[in-house]
Amino acid sequence: MRRKFIAACMLAACIGMVSCDDTTNTLGGSLIDNGDKLSIKADTFSVASETMLAGSVIARSETGYLGKMIDPETKSTVTGNLMSQFHILSNFQLPAKDSIMSRDANNEIIADSCDIRLYFTTYYGDSLSQMKLTAHELTKPVEEGKVYYSDFDPEAEGYVRPAEQGGIAEKRSFTLTDFTEADNIRNKKNYNRNIIIRLNNSYKDKNGVTYNNYGTYLLRKYQENPSTFKNQYHFLHDICPGFYFKIDGGAGAMAQIQVAQLNIYFKNKQDGKVSAISTNFVSTEEVLQLTNFSNDNTLLQQLANEPEHTYLKTPAGLFTKLSLPVSEIMEGHENNSINSAKIILYRENNKTTSKYQFDIPQNVVMLPVDSLQSFFKNNRLPDNKTSFLAAYNNATNGYVFNNISGIINLFAYNKTMPNWGKVVIVPVELRTVSQGSGNGNKTIITKVSHNMGLTSTKLLGNTSTGKNIQISIIYSKFNGR
Repeated sequence: MRRKFIAACMLAACIGMVSCDDTTNTLGGSLIDNGDKLSIKADTFSVASETMLAGSVIARSETGYLGKMIDPETKSTVTGNLMSQFHILSNFQLPAKDSIMSRDANNEIIADSCDIRLYFTTYYGDSLSQMKLTAHELTKPVEEGKVYYSDFDPEAEGYVRPAEQGGIAEKRSFTLTDFTEADNIRNKKNYNRNIIIRLNNSYKDKNGVTYNNYGTYLLRKYQENPSTFKNQYHFLHDICPGFYFKIDGGAGAMAQIQVAQLNIYFKNKQDGKVSAISTNFVSTEEVLQLTNFSNDNTLLQQLANEPEHTYLKTPAGLFTKLSLPVSEIMEGHENNSINSAKIILYRENNKTTSKYQFDIPQNVVMLPVDSLQSFFKNNRLPDNKTSFLAAYNNATNGYVFNNISGIINLFAYNKTMPNWGKVVIVPVELRTVSQGSGNGNKTIITKVSHNMGLTSTKLLGNTSTGKNIQISIIYSKFNGR
């Protein structure tokens, strides 16, 4: 037993020296005596692949997306429509009614103006592309504690307040470079790009009361009951459920929305002076922000049918499915241990010259097809047993999975799985934290979610022989006396 333990400890060093069967048949004898020989064998097998439509995926990205883009490589389109709510701090307060100087003919307080600003730092495409959107008022908030998918549509699900009932449906043409703002504002160092939706038209609330604009509605509701503005639940359910920003026209740009901000502007008297005040209701991680994505599924299916390669495309676009040759791998090796199973997925370089081509997915996970939904629904992390993470490797121009032996063993001893032998490659976003300092610093993955950014790449494969994808297996076995 002691000799077996020593041999097992040295196995990792052996694996690095293994190249083919011709050099491994007698390797065990060089480690221990002939009483208990450790034999090591290596073999390679072809892996079949195909493209599968992702369909709707669980949407847990902390970034919102708004816009419409056409992939220069595949000509497929993707549209992102954003739903956002607003967060209220527990100590929120507005100035006393008597200090608000903005008044109407009846001496009632009013807001001079009101707007929503969608702030972004990163975007895809051409910032001068002309786009159109409509800002829809929600009739009820999207509740926490539920799983939402990338195709969640607030309109179809009855969350949008109809315009004929007084709901806001503010239309806006825009470019990501906003020329409606003065140059001296846009040229400031601390200027943050944003899409402005002005809510200055007459507004009728659910009780049939009319206000000169949405900001006045908020001001007066606060004066009626300030406590509703200090409780997030009551603010969402009684005052402002949120807004849905839907792309109505144009293509060529998509912004990654970091913050949605609702502003009220009014004159406030302080120390005998009159000044403009902006009150902010900001979207944060504490409230929901969901993107509804729509793809050209007809074109996606055509891409999935193409031979000689497969695709990875996000958001909610295309995954690559592999059929692992488990029966071939295990044939004649039923009593062996699989110590290593390495697979490399090589890219086919993008041949387009457009400066707006989509990014290469930087991180992907491999997991059994049958675990696809549960992995993301249950917020699991790659465990290097039945789910594996790989980063794009520029040197190999692909994704290297150094050892997926756990998945091979899973299939070898559980043949009742509906999608037996099949794994899926899924582009993901990672949330990480740093622990420790100096040489002891480590990056820890705390969350893995579907990649909702615009990425696309082709992978070699999807041939009748599977020659473009191979899996390298290393077996070991103790030959007892």
